[in-house]
Amino acid sequence: MTHQEKLSTLRQAMSFHGIQAYFIPNSDPHQSEYLPEHWRIMPWLTGFSGSSGNVVVTADFAGVWTDSRYFIQAEQQLRGTGFELVKLTIPHTAEYIDWMVEHCPEGSSVGIDGNLLSLASKRAMETAFSAKKLKIKDVGNLIAGMWEDRPALPLGEIFAHEEHFAGKSRVAKLEALRQLMAEQGIHYHLCTALDEIAWIFNLRGTDVEYNPVPLAYALIDPCEVSLFIDRAKVPAALAEELQQQGIKLAPYTQIQGRLKQLQGNKPIYYEAGKTSFQLAQCIPANLPKMEGMHLSTRLKAIKNAREIEQIREVMVKDGVAMIRFLMWLEESVGKIDITEVSAADKLESFRAEQAHFVGPSFSTIAGYQGNGAIVHYRAEPETAANLHAEGIFLLDSGGQYLDGTTDITRTIALGPPSEEAMRDFTLVLKGHIAIATAIFPEGTRGYQIEGFARRALWAYGMNYGHGTGHGVGFFLNVHEGPQTLGTGASGRSATPFELGMLTSNEPGVYHQDRYGIRTENLILCVEHSESEAFGKFLAFETVTLCPIDVSLIDTSRLSTEELDWLNAYHDEVRKKLSPHLAGEEVSWLEKKTAHI
Repeated sequence: MTHQEKLSTLRQAMSFHGIQAYFIPNSDPHQSEYLPEHWRIMPWLTGFSGSSGNVVVTADFAGVWTDSRYFIQAEQQLRGTGFELVKLTIPHTAEYIDWMVEHCPEGSSVGIDGNLLSLASKRAMETAFSAKKLKIKDVGNLIAGMWEDRPALPLGEIFAHEEHFAGKSRVAKLEALRQLMAEQGIHYHLCTALDEIAWIFNLRGTDVEYNPVPLAYALIDPCEVSLFIDRAKVPAALAEELQQQGIKLAPYTQIQGRLKQLQGNKPIYYEAGKTSFQLAQCIPANLPKMEGMHLSTRLKAIKNAREIEQIREVMVKDGVAMIRFLMWLEESVGKIDITEVSAADKLESFRAEQAHFVGPSFSTIAGYQGNGAIVHYRAEPETAANLHAEGIFLLDSGGQYLDGTTDITRTIALGPPSEEAMRDFTLVLKGHIAIATAIFPEGTRGYQIEGFARRALWAYGMNYGHGTGHGVGFFLNVHEGPQTLGTGASGRSATPFELGMLTSNEPGVYHQDRYGIRTENLILCVEHSESEAFGKFLAFETVTLCPIDVSLIDTSRLSTEELDWLNAYHDEVRKKLSPHLAGEEVSWLEKKTAHI
């Protein structure tokens, strides 16, 4: 079926169920960012493949709401599908709810799939809908009957993330969780987020592309731990090990039935934004409900000593791969055919040479010239641009290693850059350095720091439509909470930074159809100083190791302190990477990290 035929069939199903609107979130039952193919409904229905979006269909309108990272991509992919792009004014907001309130007649029924809609989103809808007396009707997944070749739920085998990588055993992690539960008066802790479960149980899987997590649920109480996972995924030896540690295995599909069986006046805790409405409905009404962020989220975000040791080591490996790629690119562009796709493949091949490499941590963003202005661009073999010895190439990539996760962006001049490009690159670099050198009191939130990255751009009337930084997992999701460098003053942007948190630092600027610029390193929150009068102050240690393209820098726009930071950073890159490189590679690196 064409996308227009799919839309027509969906409207027929809506009529059958007596609903005037149907809402489709880009999510799965775990409210994941990256989805198993089985749950990638939005791209199948609309053609838009971005990782963030929400769909609303009525009898005479079909829209996809997404943020500025995807405006260019969505306009291209939705053309001729019958779906329209609706541009979010504020990223990560529920503006589609306001649209339904405004456009749906009073008393209308809005259909949802309660397995995909979070409890928090359902409540937000109910509050907004009350003014128009709109009713929410759980009609299930209306797409399932249309999608004849829908991929099955994945059955990839899971494996243990060994303690010498994880730094802490699953038994110790469960003890820490149970201690927090006892302190807060929690009897049952329902875990629904895939990365939380993977971290708690030191398990990894292949069910989700780029994120090494298995599909699972967990229910933890003071005496019992149940892991709900398809038994076919669990090797016999690992199953035996889990059971010996007091972890009961149950089928993935039995979580709803188990919740319905809970008895007594014992409090249950869960995260409303990560728990589906349908699953929450299974919790008996008499159980006291306690809601908040998964208790493991903060524990996971604060890397332990062994993880931090390995993070520094994995950055060396990833830096070596980046050096070899950048050398190859410089030597080859204009001499051999290179596309955005083949460049990304070449970089992955250099990463694959490194010990403990598992795969990319996300789909590489390799954008040449105007494609670099598409913030989450994904090059396809049929349409990938060819690289030439001119212009600007934006490369955002990362690796999943057993001993850490990486995420790095470099903007590379493939020929002599224009003055405008040098100005923009330098303004972005000033913002990057402002974050890298930030010193702040303990308790400081991400939104209080984030503006440092934008100040230089704002002075020239420029900005960017994405956050400046996100938390990064340890051989887990490349996007992880709770901390973030974002513009909002609530939610996760209000999370205080703590020692051991690993975060990205990635300001940028984008000119449609011309070029995009972004410079990204990962930064680790470390101690700076402490005094009796003013308390503890924290800072960031830049852990990513790779030269920044100095040919794009207008040094007249950098202060002495900013030049000192850049030269010191390049000294560190050269010092740590040179022992792992061959002769010509060392010479190349020395040239690229020479003081300016």
